[in-house]
Amino acid sequence: MAFRATVLTLYPEMFPGPLGVSLAGRALERGDAVVETRQIRDFGRGRHRAVDDTPAGGGAGMVLRADVLADAIDAACDEGDLRPRLLMSPRGRPLTQDLVRELAAGEGALIVCGRFEGVDERIIEGRGLREVSIGDYVLSGGEIAAMVLLDAVIRLLPGVMGNDQSGLHESFETQRLEHPHYTRPAEWEGRTIPPVLTSGDHGAVERWRRAEAERITAERRPDLLARHGRGDSSA
Repeated sequence: MAFRATVLTLYPEMFPGPLGVSLAGRALERGDAVVETRQIRDFGRGRHRAVDDTPAGGGAGMVLRADVLADAIDAACDEGDLRPRLLMSPRGRPLTQDLVRELAAGEGALIVCGRFEGVDERIIEGRGLREVSIGDYVLSGGEIAAMVLLDAVIRLLPGVMGNDQSGLHESFETQRLEHPHYTRPAEWEGRTIPPVLTSGDHGAVERWRRAEAERITAERRPDLLARHGRGDSSA
């Protein structure tokens, strides 16, 4: 069964966007994954299909209505649809490789793309939305964040990467950043490939890669080491 993502958005024309090319694009062409969009405004209220209203208690901006989003979600989910329901939100759980693997192992996801100041809190509770964030910053809407999430998930689906081993040693798969990579030419602008990589000693190569991954992680993301410890990065 193909991984099926349903994206609720006010801007369905943004999709598939970058998901239509490279690995994700080929996966969509083959049917390994399906990304369908639903227009939230189809469920808007009144002659002008209003989807938002002023925030209770006052303040700037507008808030997406709970009743509108509930109708959109209910229409997108068949009876017995057990796919996780996600809301792309800067206050959500950080998108990690662990979460990506969890989603890739499932049947798909329903993804709500917020706009304006946010969504009525009651829809999060009433429809069991899991808030997910791609970083500590604010975007104009959830569409780009949804594309980031879907790209990360689709590339892990069986058969999407030509070599299924390709993803095993990438950044975050071992809770470490990835080691440096080199290829031909052997020398470029006076810089050479580290001799260990051309030594033919596979054990030495693996030890060097682990040590470099540890060094780079300590320099750039010490929080990963603090969170997961400094054990064998190959584990």
